[in-house]
Amino acid sequence: MTWAFQFSLLPTFFDPADTQGGASFVVLYALHDALVKPMPDNSMAPSLATAWQESPDGLTYDFQLRQGVTFHNGEPFTADDVHYSFARYKGTGAGELKNKVKAVEIVTPHHVRFQLQAPWPDFLTFYATLATGAAWIVPKNYTKKLGSAKFHEAPVGLGPYSFVRYQPGVEVVLEANPTYWRQVPHVQWLVLKGVPEVTTRLAMLKTQEADVATGLAGGGEAVRSDPRLQLASVAVPNTWWMVFTHQQYDPQSPWFDRRVRLAANHAINRQAINEAVLLGYGVPTGSIIPRKIDGALELEPYPYDPQHARQLLTAAGYANGFDAGECPVNQVLTGVGEAVVNDLRAVGIRTILRSREAAAYQAAHRDKT
Repeated sequence: MTWAFQFSLLPTFFDPADTQGGASFVVLYALHDALVKPMPDNSMAPSLATAWQESPDGLTYDFQLRQGVTFHNGEPFTADDVHYSFARYKGTGAGELKNKVKAVEIVTPHHVRFQLQAPWPDFLTFYATLATGAAWIVPKNYTKKLGSAKFHEAPVGLGPYSFVRYQPGVEVVLEANPTYWRQVPHVQWLVLKGVPEVTTRLAMLKTQEADVATGLAGGGEAVRSDPRLQLASVAVPNTWWMVFTHQQYDPQSPWFDRRVRLAANHAINRQAINEAVLLGYGVPTGSIIPRKIDGALELEPYPYDPQHARQLLTAAGYANGFDAGECPVNQVLTGVGEAVVNDLRAVGIRTILRSREAAAYQAAHRDKT
């Protein structure tokens, strides 16, 4: 089975220690396994840990580990691997996790204990969901012997698929793990391809070069109108938003004025973008925090009101609008970016769209360029 994804498949995706975001989990779910992880029927499902307990004072978490499980290379899975995997984790949230975890103690080969500096109700949310990827386990002996850099070239895990080969920037080939503890996959060979252009992914579907394509924003209607294809809506806990990076903190920037930021909010027709890009399957929202996350405040979006947006710009001293420079957008969201930029231009906020590949986009955002 061949999957065409809307992002490039990076070698860092093969190592749980490097987990930086959602795209990584496409590979992690195939190659690796976690103590606890979200599954379709349970947002915190027992996996390599069969059970866990929190102490009454909230300072310790004890995990009982699944026995008889082996890595793809035959090494047995033990608490030592859990301790090692946590120690080498350096991905998203690593600083927060390691500041709050006092120690990881190996009680027995199949019992591991996490000791916290202070009670932290969000420990499992950080450790055992897609917030970080810290709960995903690698083999200690193999990884130490090979080294982290080489692990990217020959990853070994506990997942339903084992690594066969990787063609940088093109595809990853995986083979079903015949000893996977949960259930041996029905699909023997899995080919994951990174195909950033939506038109190419659509063409691959139509020519049967791909069995599944994801991220079809802007191309869903072409799938729905083809009787040979099936369009599936998957509601993921994800939001799309504009961010002004350092500009809103610069007194010389128009974005420093809250009225300008409000004008931009009222200028964007979220429902029209939803209908055009996602065929109405999306949910306009007023927060960058996905509604599905526990404790999220369900804020409604600002209403689409271009007239009020122009009034706000006039009040801020920009009656004729202003030139807002370049607006970079992740390549896979070019359609969304075009719609947003057009809405902003309609009220006088003139900006130029620049579509960038995901890695370049993230680097520019990090470097504030």
